[in-house]
Amino acid sequence: MTGEAQAPPQPEPEPEPFLPPPVSPSLPGGVAAPGAEDFGAGDQAEERKRAEGPTLRAALEAILLVVDEPVAEVTLAQVLERPTHEVAAALRGLAAEYTASGRGFDLREVAGGWRFYTRADCATLVERFVRDGQQSRLTQAALETLAVVAYRQPVSRARVAAVRGVNSDGVMRTLVARGLVEEAGTDPESQAVLYRTSSYFLERLGLRDLSELPELAPFLPDDVENLEETTK
Repeated sequence: MTGEAQAPPQPEPEPEPFLPPPVSPSLPGGVAAPGAEDFGAGDQAEERKRAEGPTLRAALEAILLVVDEPVAEVTLAQVLERPTHEVAAALRGLAAEYTASGRGFDLREVAGGWRFYTRADCATLVERFVRDGQQSRLTQAALETLAVVAYRQPVSRARVAAVRGVNSDGVMRTLVARGLVEEAGTDPESQAVLYRTSSYFLERLGLRDLSELPELAPFLPDDVENLEETTK
């Protein structure tokens, strides 16, 4: 019997060596996390972010939460070692964000700096909590004196007394003690001490500068010209 030559049997393929799965450097127990092969890109960026510290907005919020008076943009820029224009833009962005989200506080630029304030429509509740029903207001005499200083500054005590028609020395001392009024040199002719409103005055009234004071004309009497002559 003749038959075809049979091919020699082929050797069985050797099994591939077993390779353990890659181990994630961030998970214990040798269990690989999804995307572990990409470690060094996202994770390293996160590590750099933590090393660099908080964002500019977060840093500004942290500082402004502990200040007791408005802080200038230049001062904040120096502390944070960032350009002043970046700090200014971040501050305005935060202020707009707080207003848009209807927060109970806002960020205002007053007296040459920035500070957190409670929002105006929450004032009644805040006053009730802080004062517990007790009122601490300036007297009518103090308000009149403060108005004269605000609109006539720098002004001497004698000038204030002439405008008000009554001695104002005691009231002026009270305003100085409360930080609303401060000395501003002396008059070159009479050597009388001159007074002006302070930055605290602007802060309490929520003004950036004196140009934001309301116009005085609507509140003046009709015979204001005669009044001016009598007070000179």
